[in-house]
Amino acid sequence: MKYERMINSEQETKALAEQLAVRLHAGDILTLEGDLGAGKTTFTKSVAKGLGITRNVNSPTFTILKQYEGRLPLNHLDVYRLADSDEDLGWDELFYGDAVSIIEWAHLIEEDLPAERLAIQILRLDENARKFTFMPFGKRYEQLCEELFE
Repeated sequence: MKYERMINSEQETKALAEQLAVRLHAGDILTLEGDLGAGKTTFTKSVAKGLGITRNVNSPTFTILKQYEGRLPLNHLDVYRLADSDEDLGWDELFYGDAVSIIEWAHLIEEDLPAERLAIQILRLDENARKFTFMPFGKRYEQLCEELFE
């Protein structure tokens, strides 16, 4: 099942992300896909805010991973630079810990991702409009989407 929401402003993106954040549990995995400028980092910053993280959150493009402390810890990964890498980077320690993990460009490490996760696709329609598609994998994430989209 897919859940879709049309967003018409950055404020609506932030509100959706914060609504999601208050429902997240330790160990939750979110994958984010979308072209450059689609709003992945804006969405992640707002999830972080919803988790009570006060540090500035920015894209970990050059470091691959940034970690933040809040109500729940947050692992923010940008795996774009790993497109041709076959290295084991210790995903299990990240994905099966107590932190919420948000992975940008997750399709590049598809084979390393947990089977259960919430995949989020952001499609940029114009300067302000976005189409968010939430695809839950597993009962936990189906329930999360039902709550978020009721």
